[in-house]
Amino acid sequence: MSLDVDIAPATLGDKIAVRHLLELYAYDFSDFTAWDVDEHGLFGYRYLDHYWTEPDRHPFIIRVDRRIAGFAFVRSGRPHDMAEFFILRKYRGRGVGVQAARSLFASFPGDWQVRQLAANTPATAFWHVAIPVPFREDTDENGSVQRFGIAAPVGT
Repeated sequence: MSLDVDIAPATLGDKIAVRHLLELYAYDFSDFTAWDVDEHGLFGYRYLDHYWTEPDRHPFIIRVDRRIAGFAFVRSGRPHDMAEFFILRKYRGRGVGVQAARSLFASFPGDWQVRQLAANTPATAFWHVAIPVPFREDTDENGSVQRFGIAAPVGT
């Protein structure tokens, strides 16, 4: 059964939903970090507002069959950077993340980087499948970095 995956820029009206998804993302991510919640029981995300005010930051919401399934934050530039990427557990392993990632890569032709913490081996395995072109993999002080280029569509 094919899923209808839609990736769209997150509007200001989506910001509250993205904020809630960030809490789930941070909770999942806390398996690999020393992050803790604050006195209100929230992880928070210090750059959230920047995604609606800075021109090089692009928030996206991912839906499956019109239901929220995740989000992505892309930083455009040289290179473009997949700053954050999250798919709800219900939709993992069903091709949703791969389809969403590839759609985002295609939306921003040029050089890319995707980073993961060294301990987050599931994320590294995911990106090895989701990146649709040959890539170079490096390591830095934090973990793995895949670097690759996405060609602009013919005729642009």
